[in-house]
Amino acid sequence: MSAADLLLGWDVGGAHLKRAVLDASGRLLKVDMAPCALWLGLDRLDAALAALPPAPDAPSVVTMTGELTDLWPDRITGVVGLADALAARLGEDTLFYAGPQGFVPRQGARANAESIASANWHATAAALALRLPAGVLVDIGSTTSDILYFADEQVRSRGYTDSQRMVAGELLYSGVARTPAMAFGPTLPFRGIHVPLMMEYFANMADVHRLTGELPERADLHPAADGGAKTREASARRLLRMVGRDLGPCSLEEAEALAAYASEVQVQRLHSALALVISAHRLPPAVPLVGAGVGRFLAAKLAARTQRWYLDAGRLLAANDTLAGAAADCAPAVAVALLARRQGL
Repeated sequence: MSAADLLLGWDVGGAHLKRAVLDASGRLLKVDMAPCALWLGLDRLDAALAALPPAPDAPSVVTMTGELTDLWPDRITGVVGLADALAARLGEDTLFYAGPQGFVPRQGARANAESIASANWHATAAALALRLPAGVLVDIGSTTSDILYFADEQVRSRGYTDSQRMVAGELLYSGVARTPAMAFGPTLPFRGIHVPLMMEYFANMADVHRLTGELPERADLHPAADGGAKTREASARRLLRMVGRDLGPCSLEEAEALAAYASEVQVQRLHSALALVISAHRLPPAVPLVGAGVGRFLAAKLAARTQRWYLDAGRLLAANDTLAGAAADCAPAVAVALLARRQGL
């Protein structure tokens, strides 16, 4: 099979770079991911590209969220800047996903910037809508969560921009790794009292889910809040610091109790957002939840709480079980390539 028969799908986020490789028939061959702290500069994009395993020199299609980082003064500038940077690195024939508008070349980035910006959720839902009659996508990543309904081969979201989707409960800045632990305050229960959290970035949700034993290995690719180790003990030390305590005088078990409570608060907030989506569309119990992202273990919990059937997005996006986990972790990269193949690209 020549490189011309292959297609690369990219999800260029503000914190991670994800890539999928499809063959001419649309079969998924490979999925890769690397950390990409884009807010620190375009050199981080180059470092992430270099960190990925070698890939064939094949055409690329891209969806992005990296335009919203503070590397750029506004999102339109970010879309154009990122499109230019990616075309220079991936090839001038690179196409960019503009949601309902389809795929556009680099030259069309400015005119379609509002549709291109942060459209990776739309790509995932649109690809899943071609595989299921109806469902609710619950994509929980390291930083954000997307919850939206799709049916009859259409994305049925109530909003499109980030601000619209946040109001509708379709976008939450709540992830399983990079979200600061103080986001789930203002207090945590400790030794019989609710202790106000220190409003400082001492710990994140990766520490929380590491202590609950649920954090997947691929979920936490960035440095810890203190740049330290990613062990249960180090996570306990960081989380206890949020309530002004130290590991040693306090036990690992006490830190685990803090983590269990913080995790429960996160699930409750996700459940509240899911309830908005379900009630807005008056969805019957037969409509399943489809979990994606490195935090989809929380999507499975939501399915159990709402007594709905749970499906893993990877099993719908990948042709075999070997790639299903990686496909679910990097669903937008896989989805944007599948959509491009469907359009004959």
